[in-house]
Amino acid sequence: MKLKAQVAAIIYLITFATIVVTASQAQSPAFNRPLRIAAAGATHGHVPWILRRNKPDAILVGIFEPDIDLSARLAKQYNLPPGLFYTNLNQMLATVKPVAVVAFGSIYEHKAVVQACAPMGIHVMVEKPLATNLADAEEMAALARKNNIYLLTNFETSWYPTTAKTYQLVNDSSYVGKLRKVVIHDGHNGPKEIGVNPEFFKWLTDPVQNGGGALIDFGCYGANLMTYLMKGGQPVSVTAVTRQFKPSVYPKVDDDATIIVDYPSAQCIIQASWNWPFSRKDMEVYGETGYVFADNNTDMRMKNQRDKIERKEIVSADALGVYTDPFSYLANVVSGRIKEPQFGLYSLETNIIVVKILDAARRSAQTGKTVLLK
Repeated sequence: MKLKAQVAAIIYLITFATIVVTASQAQSPAFNRPLRIAAAGATHGHVPWILRRNKPDAILVGIFEPDIDLSARLAKQYNLPPGLFYTNLNQMLATVKPVAVVAFGSIYEHKAVVQACAPMGIHVMVEKPLATNLADAEEMAALARKNNIYLLTNFETSWYPTTAKTYQLVNDSSYVGKLRKVVIHDGHNGPKEIGVNPEFFKWLTDPVQNGGGALIDFGCYGANLMTYLMKGGQPVSVTAVTRQFKPSVYPKVDDDATIIVDYPSAQCIIQASWNWPFSRKDMEVYGETGYVFADNNTDMRMKNQRDKIERKEIVSADALGVYTDPFSYLANVVSGRIKEPQFGLYSLETNIIVVKILDAARRSAQTGKTVLLK
């Protein structure tokens, strides 16, 4: 009996150790299969991010694009097998069975992607912004919640180490004191001037497919960053002015926008343009006791009443734990390795507020009046 008990104990220990090792392996990226990603649409100028990607944490298993000529051109340019492309979204989803889909069509088309993916339990990440209008955004959010999928929004500035460092200085320390004003600049010479591809230009300058011009294309960055800094705090009003400095180039949409977003104790000024002589994405943050300037993705300047001397800092992604690849972020959220914060830069909650701000800004520009938000 004693021998049997010893044997049973050994078997138990071996079984327990096997379970622990297996569980440990399941949490380790090295033992997980790559995330199966499909692309919905290929007309977006950012689609090369996924087409030329070569990392082991995610694999591209299908591309939906109804434009056959565009598909052929991309297949040749990025050395992709023609069989990777489909002209029917539902057929692609049923055939390749992706775990997640990344949307690279027009902003208006985001809703159709979520409508197709959500009932199948397929997670979705769209390019910024989430939707062209609040009604679509709320319908997409309802579908995501009902079907228990992640619905993320990708912004280039979400990858910036300076964005993470600014958040730390505003919310995780007393460096700037109480937040009072944020001024955000995002823009470039214009889509035509920088030479975007024809497919991208066609919908980017369409008031339905993009929802507007520079106000949507670049105003969304500021709305996203401010919502992040405010930890999801709701604005009380939005005032916007848009201009058409180049009506012969952009006859249907604005090419310059200034948006003022008011909060109970702070204000954000968003300047978005297709008319600047140079590209820029920067942010100025002012608090009661200091300021922080994020000049680009790595360079910062800061000063407060304690130090009294402006200091410069170059910040790195590794030091701050910032994801510089949105597809790696998506893979780790879907796998459960990391948890998406409720009001993180990619989160659904944040990006519903972003669309709310943009919706109000468009109405304000059209009516010439401040829009009060509930």
